[in-house]
Amino acid sequence: MRIALIASPFISVPPKKYGGTELFIAQLAEELTRMGIDVVVYANGESTVNAEVRSLYAGDDWPIDGEMYSNLKDLNHTAWAVNDCLHSADVIHLNNAPGLALSRMPGPRWVCTVHHPHLPVLSEFYAGFQNVEFVSISHFQQQQEHLKRVRTIHHGIDLALYRLQTKKAEYLSILGRIAPAKGFHSAIEIAKRSGIPLKIAGEVQPMFREYFEARIKPHIDGKFIEYVGEADLALKNELLGNSMAMLFPIEWDEPFGLVMVEAMATGTPVIAFPGGSVPEIVQDGVSGFVCSGVEDAVARVREVQRFKPGEIRAYAQQHFSVERMVQDYLSLYRETNQEISLCEGGTVRRQAAA
Repeated sequence: MRIALIASPFISVPPKKYGGTELFIAQLAEELTRMGIDVVVYANGESTVNAEVRSLYAGDDWPIDGEMYSNLKDLNHTAWAVNDCLHSADVIHLNNAPGLALSRMPGPRWVCTVHHPHLPVLSEFYAGFQNVEFVSISHFQQQQEHLKRVRTIHHGIDLALYRLQTKKAEYLSILGRIAPAKGFHSAIEIAKRSGIPLKIAGEVQPMFREYFEARIKPHIDGKFIEYVGEADLALKNELLGNSMAMLFPIEWDEPFGLVMVEAMATGTPVIAFPGGSVPEIVQDGVSGFVCSGVEDAVARVREVQRFKPGEIRAYAQQHFSVERMVQDYLSLYRETNQEISLCEGGTVRRQAAA
């Protein structure tokens, strides 16, 4: 069985810093390859994933410059990739919405992981492709998408890449895209009200530069509130691993939130607000606290000493390992592949799903 994994052309696989979807694709591809599955990854030429990689565009192009241009580039890359693998792959696994338009072409089976938050216009678009096996990344997300063929597969990570740190330092951390919905301003308030320093890491995208300049930067003093820039894997291990807790005070319905799992992999509890998938990822009182707001989070910060780092990591290993994730996807691939059978004369017929 040959699996074609199609990433966007904008960020390398795996990502150097920002890029949750690209990290997901890299870890899925590498674990499938390790298991002996034939995998090809369509990504840009800077990708270093340990699998066969094919590229149309040479390098990273992030942040994207202009919606029209970026959409055309993404569509061009995806169309090239589909054309290249249409007759050689058994399953084409898409990770973007525009690529779905190409699934009308006859040939292999199609899988699409939905990485975007719920938007009515996207849901209407998805509904037009009943031959595609959709994957939601949380049960919360699945409940919002009324699709005929959809199942939830939670993300997983390779925990071997994350170092368990049993001794924690006296600071809080927050990591991610610095945007209002991610609640960095609330993290600063939690830190100040609790009297515990905060270290901030993340990308400042052009569209949120004003937010950063007005609501985050004035509080950064390099001591109590510190901004350490974008985080690669090494910095994630240091920042999250040494932190007494990672804050996740979101103000939107998070589809998954991979950074929560990364924190838990280092043995660090997560203090989060309950938007979207959060209650599926953080088990309250086991791997962190799901809080009602800033005041609740301030109170919970004082209780994080009760957690044992080894038990938090064990929770992440049990529920969010790359091995579990890949087994779930492999089951899906095999099911979809079994729906294709040869009829008399050697032509391909698609059978209805059970």
